Amino acid sequence: MALTRPTLTRRGVRALAAVAVALAALTGAIVWFAGSEDRALDGACDGVLPVGDVRSVLGEDAELDVTNRTEGAFGDKAAKSGGKRANSLSVRCRIAAEGTGHIAVTIAGSPRPRAEYGYGELYAAVPASHTLPVPLGNGWSGLFAAETARLDDAEDGTATTAVLLDCARRGDSLLITVETALRGATTLDDPAVRPDFVRTATATAEAANDHWGCGARLGTPVRTVGLPVNEDEYEPLLGAKGTCAAVPTASRSAVSTARETARDRAPRESCVLGTRDGSPLYRLEAYYGPYAEDARSQYTRDYDYENVTPAEKPAGRLGQSAYWAGATCPRGAESALYLIRAADADGETRRRPDLAYERAALAAFAAASAEHHGCASPSLPGG
Repeated sequence: MALTRPTLTRRGVRALAAVAVALAALTGAIVWFAGSEDRALDGACDGVLPVGDVRSVLGEDAELDVTNRTEGAFGDKAAKSGGKRANSLSVRCRIAAEGTGHIAVTIAGSPRPRAEYGYGELYAAVPASHTLPVPLGNGWSGLFAAETARLDDAEDGTATTAVLLDCARRGDSLLITVETALRGATTLDDPAVRPDFVRTATATAEAANDHWGCGARLGTPVRTVGLPVNEDEYEPLLGAKGTCAAVPTASRSAVSTARETARDRAPRESCVLGTRDGSPLYRLEAYYGPYAEDARSQYTRDYDYENVTPAEKPAGRLGQSAYWAGATCPRGAESALYLIRAADADGETRRRPDLAYERAALAAFAAASAEHHGCASPSLPGG
């Protein structure tokens, strides 16, 4: 039996043509949406985000959702509009990968307009409740914090990196804060992986430095970064070599141990003083640039019932058991702020404060930190 070649009717030709057009349209839509995602990622955070590093962290083939917002001005443009170097720049972008996690970036100019004081945090925060963030080192003024949280059958890991750029000439600065949250991120404990999270922040800082004409001195690539210091990582205070170095012990207050980090150009430093078993008694903090500005702003908002706060005077006493000191620093938008506060859980230090020791500990801490940052000798509180 002979086979005959099928023939296409005019209706069949039109049907195949319609299918071809539909496929072409579908393919075009796929290409258009993919291109749209790439364009959104390229333009995220005013175009300063390192696209390759973002995809490397969230997954090369991950489908990304990009949100972006840029407000205000910085540097010369802000000076022309505000007249007093009012750096109202606020850039925020968030790149999320479903099932993987997200990267959230905040870029803010400093100093902020005084009109913004008293309305919450001026700058994105770096977690420091139970652990102490560690400095980035390698010539960067920055911090790294990380934490993991158990959720269902997986661990969520969040790493926060902050990079402060001290701009040339103007005394202004840019603060770049990058939060990386990953689902099932047990890799935060891996020292080979942590620099990946930091690289997104330093690469963003490099691009921002050029994009806004900051002219800051940049650091070198971060090859290694330590884990934040946990509550059980205390040592004898007498042997302290980092942020707690030079702080005296106290027999009356039972201060004999310390939790500290290295002191390596970090824009915020912490030292926790405790008893022999590590129970915290006092917390010492040093704030520089926008962090000092933010702390003073919060005191303006939260302690307006006090006669004097760190927002009005370079040194003094705050409340029942707290002192502050200040120092003028080169090119800083805000002078440095140093604080000592009671940190014990049961409040005994607040009920029976050792004020003489608090002043001595703050004086030693502030002097060592100010010298490291090239600041003038601190103004200290009286008795």
